Amino acid sequence: MADGPENESLFEAPPMAEQERMCEAILFATAEPITVAELQARMPHGCDATEALGHLKKRYEGRGVGLVKVGDAWAMRTAADLGFLLQKETVETRKLSRAAIETLAIVAYHQPVTRAEIEEIRGVSVSRGTVDQLLELEWIRFGRRRMTPGRPVTFVVTQNFLDHFGLESARDLPGLKELRAAGLLDNRPPPGELPDAADEADEAQDELFKEE
Repeated sequence: MADGPENESLFEAPPMAEQERMCEAILFATAEPITVAELQARMPHGCDATEALGHLKKRYEGRGVGLVKVGDAWAMRTAADLGFLLQKETVETRKLSRAAIETLAIVAYHQPVTRAEIEEIRGVSVSRGTVDQLLELEWIRFGRRRMTPGRPVTFVVTQNFLDHFGLESARDLPGLKELRAAGLLDNRPPPGELPDAADEADEAQDELFKEE
């Protein structure tokens, strides 16, 4: 039997404004970034999640929260220039040691990278506790094993890491000043190190981890 007007209406996509509302509802209700494919799967037949996201991103421009791309997924996040409002909470819950910051930066810039390669770049050994801390924060994860003698495991940054810093890719890794501003690095110099020396060390490390 031929499809009549009533049957055709069953497969008609909702208006784009309604599709935007659907995407908005899903994004606000989902704690983790969500891919276009996942959005598409939740929406009615005929919807175009990609187009709806484009309209939604423009709608939130200049607002306190915005739609940002995290890797290959999307999420609603606080505007970057308002991050200072959450600084106190971040400092209390997400402070990393200098060793962890250096290790994290090396993984982000050189991934996939082995423990031996991290130690070679840092010039010192990497403690198991440092790596465990980053793994527990879910900012790095195990990558593929190298096809070399011993088949050492590699490390790569996670989508949680990109999400925390509001990055689309690891290419945009912030410098130490940004990490300190976010509360991830103690503002005080290490014991026995003068403030001027600490600043010089930070500049040297910024230069070391600068993307070529």
